[in-house]
Amino acid sequence: MPLPVFIENSRIPIWLSKIAPINIGAISLGPFVISRGTFSARTRVHETIHYKQWVELGFIGFLLLYPTFWIVNRARGMNGSDAYFNIPFEVEAYDNQGDLGYIFRRKPFAWLRAKKSSDENT
Repeated sequence: MPLPVFIENSRIPIWLSKIAPINIGAISLGPFVISRGTFSARTRVHETIHYKQWVELGFIGFLLLYPTFWIVNRARGMNGSDAYFNIPFEVEAYDNQGDLGYIFRRKPFAWLRAKKSSDENT
């Protein structure tokens, strides 16, 4: 599977941060991963996990599920930031972003099995 196209030093994450519940440093938009600065290895892994999620679900599937999970989390009483960190796509990405080999051995739809392991998100 090809890797996403990485775009550094973009203003797009800055603009999107104005409407998002978190400060966006990088974002995956289908095959494009866009960063406000340069990518660390950790961020590349995190965003490549999201790219693989996009591929699994297709563009429309990911775009529908991602905000749906956030809305459900908000309805459960979470604030905007907690709702974001508890989206299964984010749980998988944050739990595995420090493992450079994860993207090569990741099982399809691994986000379905992702469980929030702690309140710490880095």
